[in-house]
Amino acid sequence: MATTDITQMQDPRQQYPVPPFKQQQPIEPPGEESEMNPKADYGEHSYRGSGKLAGRKALITGGDSGIGRAVALAFAREGADVLIAYNEEDKDAQETVRLVEKSGQKAIAVKGDIQQERHCQQLVQRVIDEWGQLDILVNNAAFQMSHQSIAEFSAEEIDRTFRTNVFAMFYLCKAAMPHLKPGASIINTTSIQAYDPKPQLLPYAATKAAIVNFTKAFSEEAMQQGVRVNAVAPGPVWTPLIPSTMPPEKFEEFGADTPLKRPAQPVELAPVYVLLASQEASYITGMIYGVTGGRPLA
Repeated sequence: MATTDITQMQDPRQQYPVPPFKQQQPIEPPGEESEMNPKADYGEHSYRGSGKLAGRKALITGGDSGIGRAVALAFAREGADVLIAYNEEDKDAQETVRLVEKSGQKAIAVKGDIQQERHCQQLVQRVIDEWGQLDILVNNAAFQMSHQSIAEFSAEEIDRTFRTNVFAMFYLCKAAMPHLKPGASIINTTSIQAYDPKPQLLPYAATKAAIVNFTKAFSEEAMQQGVRVNAVAPGPVWTPLIPSTMPPEKFEEFGADTPLKRPAQPVELAPVYVLLASQEASYITGMIYGVTGGRPLA
């Protein structure tokens, strides 16, 4: 597994693996962490908490791997208990639970389809039933497929992309708001694709633009309740979604088009989610935070 000592000053261009990456065997989406080469770094050996989220309870969708796992681990090391929602990868989900519990916090993994509003309601209720409060909601789960032409995107793929990336965000925010107290935080995961969309990811890019719009609009309503709503816009991030949904020629050079000439590792995203979830971000709402390796949000 790729690791780095983040306490030491380093050249960020060389801090983590750089392309070209070794061609991999075909991986079925959404992919597993164990199938990745090189392995992703989600902070197990490097992230050090300081109590920023002590006593808080978080719900993270897509928490079994990638960014979601890194955020779950960072939240735990900052003192939060975490429920992770996932759809398919049991092995990855249980590894995230192990890491959270090893960090001294409680963890729950709930499998199910967030495309369904009823399941989203059940996720929120599970947090309330288990811990009596919900303080942080991270809408992170996403689906994408890559094609060369709009004609290749099936109705099923388009529907699944919007239901997973956008509809679930609506459902979860709607279900969570009655339980969120002043000081709570909602964090959505958008993408550089919302600002610099590629036709190969047409439905995915459109959903990420919708998330930006939702975040800005909903933040005004949520603040009437004292709840902050922000979003993180990653650039290329080395997660199982990449080798499982992109052709080999794309992931072999994945991230090379950034000024850093490499993709981010999930652990590099986690501190931004921690900031936005913490009281240190008390004056931040309706904002989109780019973690893009130098590519501008424009």
